[in-house]
Amino acid sequence: MADALPSIDSAMIPASVRAAGPDAQKLYTVALSFEQLLTQKVAEALSSTLKDPGGDDDGDDGSGGDAGTSMVEQMLPTALAQGMTQAGGLGLAGQLYESLGGTAAAKRPAKAGT
Repeated sequence: MADALPSIDSAMIPASVRAAGPDAQKLYTVALSFEQLLTQKVAEALSSTLKDPGGDDDGDDGSGGDAGTSMVEQMLPTALAQGMTQAGGLGLAGQLYESLGGTAAAKRPAKAGT
């Protein structure tokens, strides 16, 4: 199942987790990947609510737009989830890591200026 999770940049793993060894790093990576996947699914659900159910209001043929627009609509939730993860995420990964047996020292430090 880990193959289905998105890949995570190792720089996103807190130093305390890296110091705890490879098993801790793997556990945190899975937790962070799950957070990113969850964020992506929420973004997909939200973007699906923006689609026009009738498709007639803008004069198109009802197909939902051209291929370029469709591709952007499909890629947007993934890009949003990746951006949020790279910016520090929602904080769910650290909590999930701890609940799966990781050390409590895995809290990500606050970024400078925040």
